[in-house]
Amino acid sequence: MKALAVAIAALALASCGGSTGSDERPTIFAASSLTGVLQDMSPGARFNLAGSDELATQLREGARADVYAAASTRYPAELHAEGLVNQPRVFARNRLVLLVPPDNPARIASIADLVRPGIKLVVAQRGVPAGDYTRAALDELGETRALRNVVSEETDVKGVVAKVALGEVDAGFAYATDARADRNVRAIAIPATSAADVRYAVAIVRDAEHPAAARRFVERLLGPDGRAALRRAGFALP
Repeated sequence: MKALAVAIAALALASCGGSTGSDERPTIFAASSLTGVLQDMSPGARFNLAGSDELATQLREGARADVYAAASTRYPAELHAEGLVNQPRVFARNRLVLLVPPDNPARIASIADLVRPGIKLVVAQRGVPAGDYTRAALDELGETRALRNVVSEETDVKGVVAKVALGEVDAGFAYATDARADRNVRAIAIPATSAADVRYAVAIVRDAEHPAAARRFVERLLGPDGRAALRRAGFALP
C-alpha cells in the first residue's frame, strides 16, 4: 500500500508540473500572409492567424502565445521595447502587388486605372502592414485618388484576397505570395521604385508557456528547412 501511495503521489506531481517534452506544441501568433508556409512547416503547432497589428494588440492585452511572427518589423520592435517579446529577427521578405480577378472585367492594367469612376477597390485597414504599405505606395506614385474608390477595408490581407477572388471587387492590394497561392487572382506588378520592402520579423514571447518548443520553432524557421519552405512559397530571404 505504501508503494502504491508513493506511485500515486509521483504521478500527481508529474501531472501538475509543466511539460518540457519534445511533444510540446507551441502557440504561434502569425500574420495571415504566412498561413500556408508556417502550417506546412510546422503542422503540429497551434496557430492564431490575423493581421500583425491585431495580434500585437492581443499580446498587449495578455493573450498567451509562444512566438510572434509579423509582416512588419514595426510591431515586433514595439513589443520588444515594451518587454513583451525577445529580440526580433528578420526572416523573410515580400512585395506588394495589385490583385485582379483572373478575367479582369474592369480591364485594369496598372495602378493608374484605379482612379476611374466606378472602380471598386479593396485594401487592408490602416495599421495592418498591408494597408500601410498600400497607402505608402499610392502616395509615392501620386495616385492617392484611388483611395476614393475603396469599398472595403479589411482587417488582414486574406480578407483582401478573398474579395478579389470572389469577384466582389475589381482590384485589391496584397502580397506577391498571396497571388502565387491563390489561382483565383492575378497579380499586376507595382513599379519597383514604389514597391514597399516588406520584411517579416519573428520573436519569442517573453513569458512563453512552451519556451523550448518556441526556440525549436524559431530555429527551424531561420534554418535550412524554414528557408527552403519560404522560397517554395515565393518569399525572398533577408
